[in-house]
Amino acid sequence: MAELIPLLRAIVGDAHVLARGQAPATDLAPFETDWRKRYKGIASAVVRPGATKEVAEVVRACAAAGVAIVPQGGNTGLVGGATPDPSGTQVVLSLTRLNRIRAVDADNLTLTAEAGCVLQQVQQAADGAGLLFPLSLAAEGSCTIGGNLATNAGGTQVLRYGNARDLCLGLEVVTAAGEVWSGLSGLRKDNTGYDLRQLFIGSEGTLGIITAATLKLFAKPAARLTAWVAVNGVADAVRLLGLAQRRLGAELTGFELMNAEALALVGRHHPQLAVPLAGSSRHAVLLESSDAESEAHARQRLEGLLADAIGAGCAQDAVVAESLSQAATLWQIRESIPLAQAAEGLNIKHDIALPASAIAAFCDEAAALLAHTVPGARLVNFGHLGDGNLHFNVQAPAGTDAATFLRQHEAAVNHAVYEAVARHGGAFSAEHGVGQLKTQELARYEPPVALAMMRAVKAALDPHNLLNPGRVLGPAPKIGPT
Repeated sequence: MAELIPLLRAIVGDAHVLARGQAPATDLAPFETDWRKRYKGIASAVVRPGATKEVAEVVRACAAAGVAIVPQGGNTGLVGGATPDPSGTQVVLSLTRLNRIRAVDADNLTLTAEAGCVLQQVQQAADGAGLLFPLSLAAEGSCTIGGNLATNAGGTQVLRYGNARDLCLGLEVVTAAGEVWSGLSGLRKDNTGYDLRQLFIGSEGTLGIITAATLKLFAKPAARLTAWVAVNGVADAVRLLGLAQRRLGAELTGFELMNAEALALVGRHHPQLAVPLAGSSRHAVLLESSDAESEAHARQRLEGLLADAIGAGCAQDAVVAESLSQAATLWQIRESIPLAQAAEGLNIKHDIALPASAIAAFCDEAAALLAHTVPGARLVNFGHLGDGNLHFNVQAPAGTDAATFLRQHEAAVNHAVYEAVARHGGAFSAEHGVGQLKTQELARYEPPVALAMMRAVKAALDPHNLLNPGRVLGPAPKIGPT
């Protein structure tokens, strides 16, 4: 490693290699600790290249030295996928200096951005061209587009526009050998062989390092309306979703579910946010619709839907935001739930996906299992009901030490929840990825044939296991004599 540091400095410049105990004096903790503060690693160095060519040279230098690389964007992930291990031997490759918007092609409805561009920066670049980049999530002010693609991020508008995977037309990637694959195509139809782009999206930096992407843009809607709807239970929320899909079709852009416990935490830790219709139901739905014609047309359709939903008994009450600022406040309440949970203390997070038809039965079964497994534990259930993704989180009983709660109950709670998810045809990870947190779940719930194919892809593209080793597939299996 002592010989590698000078090589890395020669590639990216002295100021952009941070090494413990060496100038420039820098605290490495922000690069070594994950957002949830669950994982704390030790990096041999943090390297911050400023161009794709530099990324490739860094990878070649690390490969020659046999040093593993942990790619990192905004470091906002929730499964420890961008945190170095405690060995002190891994290099963190921070991509935040690759932060240029390379091109906006308004006629082709595409934008090409480097991996270190913050998501909000991409949104603003699209907006400046009079267009929309619809990927939206709570961390959009700090997460990067490379990380969004590496984890196949979801967010609040998947129902209408799809995941990050669906919003990407082309990629530029540095391979484990330090070669650059330039696949920044803006084509919507291209059947010239295997779709390599899809291999790297969602691979969490284990197959290659995304350095740039060509992204889909959309026409801005003429109007966007937001409603807060009180519902008595998950089954009613699913009924409301079905009604909204039939009545609004593609105009339905967001459909978020929040239970009373989630909103109570927001009220406790963010008292400046007034929760609408508080106490009138056990759950709330945040519904967003967009319209290509006019606000008057959109409001008429949305208010008609809500009146019919109340009449049908799948909604108890509803309010429609009268301004953009009111709508922003409603979304701020929803997006403050994870922050309120963090303020309340460590909790057991679940990022699960289920068919809409199975969600209500799963929630009933899992709640009963948790009440039996950990009496008094608080269920904080919220998420993107419109696309079947719930954050089915479990908070320690009031007055209980959160760290002790996790240590004593996390394994049993995870087993109960994930077994119920599997029984109802779901997946244990919807939008957060696997990282190092859920490698055992992947080994347990993925079919052996699927795991074998994944390992074959990893071995083909990263034969020396130097890109984010131990993430997704877990430690490389030991091969002994036959």
